[in-house]
Amino acid sequence: MVKVVRSTVLKAPVETVWDVLRDFNGHDRWHPAVATSQMERGESSDRVGAVRRFRLQDGSELREQLLTMSDLEQSFSYCLLDTPIPLFNYVAHVRLFPVTDEDWTMWEWESRFDTPKGRDRELAELVGNDIYVAGFKAVAEHIGVEA
Repeated sequence: MVKVVRSTVLKAPVETVWDVLRDFNGHDRWHPAVATSQMERGESSDRVGAVRRFRLQDGSELREQLLTMSDLEQSFSYCLLDTPIPLFNYVAHVRLFPVTDEDWTMWEWESRFDTPKGRDRELAELVGNDIYVAGFKAVAEHIGVEA
């Protein structure tokens, strides 16, 4: 099993970052890889169990399910249901922490998944850099701060 962990500090209050990330269906407004996104069955984007279906810029389609959502801990977890990328048993967790001496946010994004034999490193880099690190930079730009 592969484990990917990335983190960053954003020069913004944790509430500002949470307002963006809490919308499980809002990643098409800030992540450069996501072209469009919609919730299946008209579900609310903060309802545990809800599924988002989205299309990447390259036309690929994915489905992810919201597993947990906590406003108290400013965190959520989700899993991949359908993806053209060979990430099996993929579960990710996003968590924000206040950096109180500067009123900034520490953002941790981690996942665990299985891959086809010999593709661990390649797919870990894809997830860690093309999804997570690109997401950090995109949210910082979206809210107008430095990452």
